[in-house]
Amino acid sequence: MLELRDIKYSKGDNEIIKGINMKFEEGNVYCIIGNNGVGKSTIGYIIMGLSDYRPSQGNIFLDGKDITELSLTERAKSGISLLWQEPARFDGITVENYLKLNRDMKKEEIEETLKLVNLEPSRYMRRYVDKKLSGGERKKVELASCILLKPKYVIMDEPDSGIDIMSLDMIVKVINHFKKMGSAVIVITHRKEIAINCGYSYLICAGKVFLDGESKKIVSYYEKTCDNCGHVNYLEEE
Repeated sequence: MLELRDIKYSKGDNEIIKGINMKFEEGNVYCIIGNNGVGKSTIGYIIMGLSDYRPSQGNIFLDGKDITELSLTERAKSGISLLWQEPARFDGITVENYLKLNRDMKKEEIEETLKLVNLEPSRYMRRYVDKKLSGGERKKVELASCILLKPKYVIMDEPDSGIDIMSLDMIVKVINHFKKMGSAVIVITHRKEIAINCGYSYLICAGKVFLDGESKKIVSYYEKTCDNCGHVNYLEEE
């Protein structure tokens, strides 16, 4: 289990995350949902351990061990991975070699993974991971890389960003693939079409967990209330 206990995070005098508690178990799919600017991605970066995102209060536990002070590298070695909202470019390296990095990987496994993210292997294996690939193509390559890592916990930050709406089915398929692998999937999104396919959701408002529970109920509330909210980051209790 990955657990966040009373996590707070401030940037200067601005308190962005205001005492959140969350639990994530392997083999389950979770969603962190909310409007833009409420702190969703910040929570993902705190879990991953980015250097500028260390909590000002609270603790993070992985299987009962306090990992609050562990580096990004140490957390990655423990089985936590982050799928970036904006994937990186790499000049001079092919898609095939990028997916093989630091891994003993069979060509057939790479090909099957590329097919899973809707990239035809014969067209993409020898392409370079550079600016000649579109943002959506690079996002799909990043998805494939994350799948091949076989993480225990995968944080998917706005997985549909840069990908056309026709690929939403592919994203759901990838989420289910992670679940079958036994990974805990943490999807960060403002898209109800993605959140509805998760099992359990945390609705974030003003840096707090406003509601949590079964995803269909949370998405229904989000659709009725948050879609038309005129005061993002002003928490109004019911």
